[in-house]
Amino acid sequence: MIKSHERGWPIEYIGGHWVYSDNKKLIDGKRNCVRCGKKPTKDGHDACLGFIPNCTSACCGHGITNKFIQGV
Repeated sequence: MIKSHERGWPIEYIGGHWVYSDNKKLIDGKRNCVRCGKKPTKDGHDACLGFIPNCTSACCGHGITNKFIQGV
């Protein structure tokens, strides 16, 4: 089983889909950050980081891992 996190929430890859580990529901990208409690922005960006120009991937860490920013 493949496991990861989405905004600090444990998730699993089951039957070709990513689901939340606690309730097995499909990830909807709307859960609050486990650490700060903020929801994603209306555009789906991390509320702690917001929009970052030329960024392809970024994470505030959500209390689980180190922060990172990747860009082009």
